[in-house]
Amino acid sequence: MVTTGMLVLLLVFPHMVCKVQTMKCSGRNPLQIPYEWYQPGKILIGGIATHIGYIFPRPLFTAHPSQEPKNKLHVVTKFYQHILALAFAVNEINENPKLLPNITVGFHIYDSFYDARMAYRTTLDLLFKSYSFLPNYKCGRKKNVVGFIGGLNSDFSSCMADILTLYKVPQISYGSFEPTVDERNNFPSFYRTVPSEALQYRGIIQLLHHFKWKWVRFIISGDDGGEHFLQALEPLLSQNGICAASIERVPKHLRLYDLGALVLDMLRDIPVLLEKNVTAFVIYGDTATIMWVTCILWVKTIVTQTEDTEKPSAGKVWITTAQIDFTFTALQRTLDIQMFHGALSFTIHSKELLGFSSFLQNTKPSGTKGDGFINKFWEQAFLCSIPNPDAPTNVNELCTGEEMLDSLPGPVFEMSMTGHSYSIYNAAYAVAHALHAMYSFRSNREKMKDGDRLVPLNIKAWQLHTFLQKISFNNSAGDQVMFDDHGELASGFDITNLFTFPNNSYIRVEVGRLDPQAPSGEEFTIDEDKIEWCKNLTQVGSGLHATMTILDLSQTYMDNCVSCPEDLYPNKGQDHCIPKVSVFLSFAEPLGIILTFLALFFSLITALVLGIFLRYMDTPIVKASNWSLTFILLISLLLCFLCSLLFIGQPNKVTCILRQTAFGIIFSMAVSCVLAKTVMVVVAFTAFKPGNCFRKWVGKRLGHTILILTSIVEVGICAVWLATSPPFPDLDKHSVSGEIIVQCNEGSVTMFYCVLGYIGLLATVSFLVAFLARKLPESFNEAKFITFSMLVFCSVWLSFVPTYLSLRGKNMVATEIFSILLSSAGLLGCIFSPKCYIIVLRPHLNKREQLIKKKN
Repeated sequence: MVTTGMLVLLLVFPHMVCKVQTMKCSGRNPLQIPYEWYQPGKILIGGIATHIGYIFPRPLFTAHPSQEPKNKLHVVTKFYQHILALAFAVNEINENPKLLPNITVGFHIYDSFYDARMAYRTTLDLLFKSYSFLPNYKCGRKKNVVGFIGGLNSDFSSCMADILTLYKVPQISYGSFEPTVDERNNFPSFYRTVPSEALQYRGIIQLLHHFKWKWVRFIISGDDGGEHFLQALEPLLSQNGICAASIERVPKHLRLYDLGALVLDMLRDIPVLLEKNVTAFVIYGDTATIMWVTCILWVKTIVTQTEDTEKPSAGKVWITTAQIDFTFTALQRTLDIQMFHGALSFTIHSKELLGFSSFLQNTKPSGTKGDGFINKFWEQAFLCSIPNPDAPTNVNELCTGEEMLDSLPGPVFEMSMTGHSYSIYNAAYAVAHALHAMYSFRSNREKMKDGDRLVPLNIKAWQLHTFLQKISFNNSAGDQVMFDDHGELASGFDITNLFTFPNNSYIRVEVGRLDPQAPSGEEFTIDEDKIEWCKNLTQVGSGLHATMTILDLSQTYMDNCVSCPEDLYPNKGQDHCIPKVSVFLSFAEPLGIILTFLALFFSLITALVLGIFLRYMDTPIVKASNWSLTFILLISLLLCFLCSLLFIGQPNKVTCILRQTAFGIIFSMAVSCVLAKTVMVVVAFTAFKPGNCFRKWVGKRLGHTILILTSIVEVGICAVWLATSPPFPDLDKHSVSGEIIVQCNEGSVTMFYCVLGYIGLLATVSFLVAFLARKLPESFNEAKFITFSMLVFCSVWLSFVPTYLSLRGKNMVATEIFSILLSSAGLLGCIFSPKCYIIVLRPHLNKREQLIKKKN
């Protein structure tokens, strides 16, 4: 997420453009962005790709960050096609005389470097940087970026959206699926040329149901996206009688380009992943997830290569989601893609585009102007070194620059257009069509120049949204492109089968389709005759018989797969159910003992203070404190401390009804006493002014009236609560795994917060009145003490609400008890400790003469 400082910087300063003749922008780049591709144009499309793994050093503060040494980078060469797809689309747009005539479209592409900080930085660079980096300032040449395309996954898409939403710049993601960035209220500028994630969930269930795979192992990414995937899929699995044999989470910090980290993270999971009782594996995540699985199988293959055993991937069916692509980096060339032969994948729908293959073939390091990525791609794709006179190299094999991309294996680079590249192509055309619609709309209201050619207009990026939301066009492959109400592409997924070859190449064969726009009952289609299964599943010769082999194995485990009852939970092996433990705040546990001791201790202190005031009730200080209200306040505080004991122990019907209502009524009486005492102080000092109308209100009647009226309101609220929806004992079996929380259900949460809210209102009024009365003469004035006591009281309960809402079980109960004790102790200490000090330790000051002398 965006750092606090960056958010403040972006929100505080308004849009400003630095003009060369009035202001000279200066500044040094805090960190040099090493690679980019800039193609000029009157209008620019910004792009954030993700294909370079670059470990940025921590600042050493010994040199400028741009001068600090950089660690070696690693290129995911297959994803370089994403960059070429954008360049190809922009070139087509510029060559199309019917689309944006007289307007040259350019692009500026950066990389996120698999780092959230760099995603933020490069996004800001595309918005503001020309010659120097000054966020929120546009310096040097004019740079009219009207839309952004990126990022590859939800993490980097959300990083970009954090920035672009502030400036209302359209962003079209080409690979983000996770629903966290699907909130149109939070990210109204966010679109994506990929279908809905929910559609993919339904497709996975339909695929498993079609082949009757009932015993399935799930491998997911260990992040929020993976957890959301599980939460969304679990009810669908249950409804269709499908069991999860186990769930493996890929470490969140995994990186494609760090093979050492991959190996360390996978060692503990080799035995679990290779259990032979599971045939179907569903893999959810991104390319790093499939690389984690690949490395496990690779290590297992090396360990068993001297033994006469089958391959560890034999007899397994891999089902991958659309975010996953089979790719290798330069360090991973020795891995064998054939271990995934026969895999079924949900892929973003794509078609071959006329001229794209030729465009790839003509891509050479010497012939691509402005492309700062191609040299590193070329070196790592072909394992050679491009000659550089400024940096001589010892590498023996030099690149000729004439190597052919179609000679590379599929995991290194694909010549056919991938789903992500197709999404980028559609995103570029979506921006172009929206711009064309905007120009046409505005030109109809302005004078035209040069015949039918569009007049270049001064447009702002935020103006594009109205047209982008309504676009609908057919691309060059004949597919319709339009966004739905959620900003997602109104399309479906292809289901492909992976065919692998000994040279580590592969092809994807479309064997099915998931189309939400198809007629009812035909949304999911699959052709079993086209499927090439993995070796051990094709012994009988056909895909249908292979399916039966899987069914036999899966059904064996399905017979013993049952859900645990609500009061039980599965053990780690998920082979039997264990009783859940009942949990509540007990008097016998350490926390309960501590809270009970504090409640009794403060009760004893309150009783001691009450005894002192009764003993010295005829002294001036006690009389000046309005002794009747003081005694009621002390008794209320004593009951406050004691009522906290109702929250400890196993809840029952009586304690559930009493605990909140008793707390509310007693606390409102205590605060009402404080309010009455404060008002009495104000009236007492105001009434004795000549001709003042408050003189008739002086006396005990005023204080008692305030106490009764304010307390009776809280009694009424509690009565309504008990009459309509009273609290009752309840069992929470779902919040905490392995535990049953024995608790009091509040019945009506609204009434509970009404009780708290009314107490808060009384406390606020008391605080304000006491604060205004703090400068009255000090002899008989306790307003200062009341002010401080109410400040403590309000602080405690303002902290209580968010803490209470974030906890469950006995911790939630302990928080309320602690708040009751702390706020009551605050009232007791702030109001009565100064008086007890004078009464007990300084009795010579507790005389009328001393008070009058102090007043004079």
